[in-house]
Parts: sequence; C-alpha cells; structure tokens
Amino acid sequence: MAVTRKYAGWIAASTGTLVTALAVPALADPEQSDRRTPVSAIAWHACADTDFRNMQCGSIQVPVDWSRPSAGSLTLALVRRPADDTAHRKGTLLLNDGAGGSSIEQLRLAMRIGLPDFAGAMTKQFDVVAVDPRGVGHSTPLVCGEQPKPAGVSHFPRTRAAYDKLVANNRAFADDCLRRNGRLTAHVDLTSSARDFEAVRAGLGERQLNWYGIHYSTLLGRTYAELYPGRLRTMVLDTALDDTGSPRARVVQEAATAEKAFNRFADWCATSEKCVLKGEDVAAEYDALITRADRAPIRTGGVAHQPLTGEDIREATQDYLTLAGTTWPELAKAIVAARDGDATAFTLDPDNTLDPVQVQVPACLDNARPVRTFAGLARLQKELARVSPHLGGAVRSYKAVAGCLGWPLPAKPVTAGAPVHGAPPALVLQSTHQALARHRAGAVMAAQLPGSVVLSREGDDYSMFLASECVQAATNRYLTTRALPAPGTICTD
Repeated sequence: MAVTRKYAGWIAASTGTLVTALAVPALADPEQSDRRTPVSAIAWHACADTDFRNMQCGSIQVPVDWSRPSAGSLTLALVRRPADDTAHRKGTLLLNDGAGGSSIEQLRLAMRIGLPDFAGAMTKQFDVVAVDPRGVGHSTPLVCGEQPKPAGVSHFPRTRAAYDKLVANNRAFADDCLRRNGRLTAHVDLTSSARDFEAVRAGLGERQLNWYGIHYSTLLGRTYAELYPGRLRTMVLDTALDDTGSPRARVVQEAATAEKAFNRFADWCATSEKCVLKGEDVAAEYDALITRADRAPIRTGGVAHQPLTGEDIREATQDYLTLAGTTWPELAKAIVAARDGDATAFTLDPDNTLDPVQVQVPACLDNARPVRTFAGLARLQKELARVSPHLGGAVRSYKAVAGCLGWPLPAKPVTAGAPVHGAPPALVLQSTHQALARHRAGAVMAAQLPGSVVLSREGDDYSMFLASECVQAATNRYLTTRALPAPGTICTD
C-alpha cells in the first residue's frame, strides 16, 4: 500500500487549500447533463511538485452517489499543463488511465521522458489535463487494510477447501473496504466515473472535451460519449478493450493474447543481445522456475513481501510483456534473479501508477460474474491451461474473476456493442501484438463509434504515442484537424 500512503499527503494538502464549493452554471444541454446537483468550481494553484513545474494543480467536488447527490461528496484531483501556443489553442485534452491507474502519475512519467519535446501539437495547442478517477491516486482514494490476495490464498484453488478460503478472503477484503470507505466502495464503477468527467468538463468551462484514453479508459471514454452525446470533439483510444462478448470468453481471449505475447518474448530473448537469457530455452527456464516456486516459494530479499509461489510469478508476468523495448529485458533479468534465489523483481509492478486495491474493487463492479462455484472455476482453469500453458491464464481479467468470488456488492456492468450515437469518429490505436488486448479489439471498439478508424502499429507495445513517430503524427493530425488516417494504415516504426 505504499502507493496509497504516497498519495495521502497530496490529498490532505489539496482538499485543504484547493476546493471551493462555488456553484457555476452547467454548460451541457438539459437533456445531456445531470442538473440535479450544482457543478463545483475547480480551484487552481501553481503545482508545488517539481515534476509539474509551471503547471496548475486543482480539485473538484462530485457526489459519491450520483443518484443521491446530497448524500456525501468526494474529491477529484487534476493537473493541467496549459497549451504552449495560446494563440492557436484548440481546447482541453483529458488524459485518463482508468481502472486503478493514476493519470496524474502517468503524466509524471511522460514528463520525465520529455513529453513536450516529442508531443508536437498535443502540448502546443491543447491544455493537457490529467484527472485521477474516483477512488484512485490523488483523488479520494479507496484505502483498504486487507490485501486482495494475501499469502496462503490462491486464485487457482485445486481443492474445495482452497476455494472456500479464497471466497472467505474476498468477503473479508470487501467488508474491510466497506468499513473504511463507506458508500464509495459501491460507486467506483464506469458509469459513476463517466458522470464525474461531465462535472469536470463543466468545471473547466469547455463546451467539448478531447479524450485520450489508455486501456481500460477506452471503455470509460465510450461510456462518457454514450451518456453525454456531443460533448467530445475527438477521441484517441490507445489499446482498446473488447467488452462486447461474454465475460468468460473475454478471460479466455485475454489469456490467449498474453500467451502469444510471452511466446514472442521468449523467441526474442533467445537471440537478442539485450536479453540475459540469450542462447537458452527461455520458455523452458520460465516453466522450471514456476514449478520450483510452487514447490518451494522463492524469497524476495526483504520483509515487505512473503516468498513468491509460481502462481505469484505468473500473475506478475503479464505487465512485464507490455513494452518490448523496456520491460522485456527486465523480465529476463527477473527470471534470472528468481532462478538464483531472489524473486524481488516480481513484486515490483512495471506500471507503478497502479494500486492493487484500486484495481480490484472497480473490477468487481464493472464485470459480470461468469463463475460462481468451485466446479465452474475449475472448468475455466482447465480451459485457460489449454490456451495458456506457460502463463496458466494468470491475466488481469482472470484475477478479477477469482478476486470477486463471494463479493457482497452486485456487479453493474455497462451494456456494450451497440453504436454510440453522438460520439465523434475516434482514432483507435492498436498494436498488432499485445499482452493486454488482442489486435481485433480495436476493430470491435471502432465499430461501436461510427466513422472511427483503427491505426495499427506493428509491434508489442501499448501507450504507442510514446514510442512511435508515425503514431504521434497521425494523432496530432487528428487532434488538430479531426482528419483520420486511411483505413488499414499500419505504422511500422
């Protein structure tokens, strides 16, 4: 929970000095905006954080429960980088990561690698605003004392007793979250977050927003567009997800996608000078490590984490497969270190903008429950083992399924698949090979947003704007002119 502790001071300072309760007129049309609650103003001040030098930090109050707006509020935190070329400013571009990811911390990482130097029109002509969603990061966070999966609890139970232990732990975790966070625990779903962004739009004084969503935030952007037609000028959706099929099928598809990414990593690693396992059978070494760790958990070199089982290592692997140029070499090093007796690297999430609690709780609200019994979970595990022999299906969506067994709050997933009227034609960025989402998911998302185009990038990365000049050029052209690339365009850099 170090991430949550890090955010606590920021929240205390911002809520004390930044929030005002001034009501301002809602800008949306009556039929498009929730007018039961006055919109809170956003109070801005110069950010004290050196990573956000010359930027503005702010916050806004929104209801915990939009159906009962007078029953308590929470704080959303924002960081705004004003457009460099104010004379040719096009508007506000919202950055959002979603599902437990801090957009503010994503902006920090982007700034550290020189975002303004390569962003082009994105930072020249747009105010870039990062908003942490409800329950996440610098906004009012979900803080739970229990861990989603402590040592001794398995997401892959082999016996009825182990299954019952998992369900009991999930219930205890949920009960603890409810005690600590109250009604917020039941209202960190996609629809509630989308309503928050309409309040942000009104607070910013913008008639329309521009949306840049990564991974889960592609679903949030689509949900916002459906709830508030006409309120988005452009939508850039990076690594779109497909939530149109059955929940069970989505788990199997993600497991197969991650397994293909692992196989590509193993093939690269066996021949690359950048891989410490060059010349070895990488997949066999990984499998042997998993078997060994399941037999005798491997130490982590400190007291912060218990020794890791093979299941723990498998569950940590998917996020190491998302950026070929950076995390693949680190995965190889992690395998070697664990083979030598130190599994610490598998306790470090390569995406340090995520908090496991703030990922798990929304997952139990946004995803229907495809499994409710030990027999059903056993059948799903068998199918996952077939399509994912190395990773065993230990992917994000499966962890959500297992972690939500016995969850006391009902799921309230959005309905997906139908065309969204009033949404702008979107630019969907999708890698041809990716550990988090299959390439086909981009086309499925584009079909829901009429007129949208998928820009493919040959490769294995997500967050492609950071890595590809071709993607940067197409994205900036779209943001400034709303012109989309020709269907079937593929970036190869």
